[in-house]
Amino acid sequence: MIICKKFNELTVEELYEILRLRSEIFVVGQKSIYNDVDGKDITSIHVMLKEDGKIKAYLRVLQPGVSYEDASLGRVLVAVEARKRGFAKLIVQAGVNYILENFKTKGITIGAQEYLQKFYDEMGFKAISEVYLINEIPHLDMKYY
Repeated sequence: MIICKKFNELTVEELYEILRLRSEIFVVGQKSIYNDVDGKDITSIHVMLKEDGKIKAYLRVLQPGVSYEDASLGRVLVAVEARKRGFAKLIVQAGVNYILENFKTKGITIGAQEYLQKFYDEMGFKAISEVYLINEIPHLDMKYY
């Protein structure tokens, strides 16, 4: 089941699980020391794919002007135990659909990890920048038109 919630609609348990998963995957799993709690969650829409009451995939939708001129997707993740089940495509498509249905924007811009470029290409995004580093991890900007 895919659920979209504003920050103030999240339960305490959902918020805890989101922050735990993001820390587990992006900070610990990728050995990247950075402050995941960046102030953008408060104005974001939190898109969760839940199974058996647990978050198995997640992303946040950022309004135009927060990270890019366009709306954006960020913190896209699939829980380790839920990988290889197609959840990444489901959650990204849900995020794209939310933006297209709710925001007046010319496109969707993301900062994708370089190793995921083919995945995002398949989802309709196209590279619009050269590769750059964020916390020693190669990224590139991609846009969905």
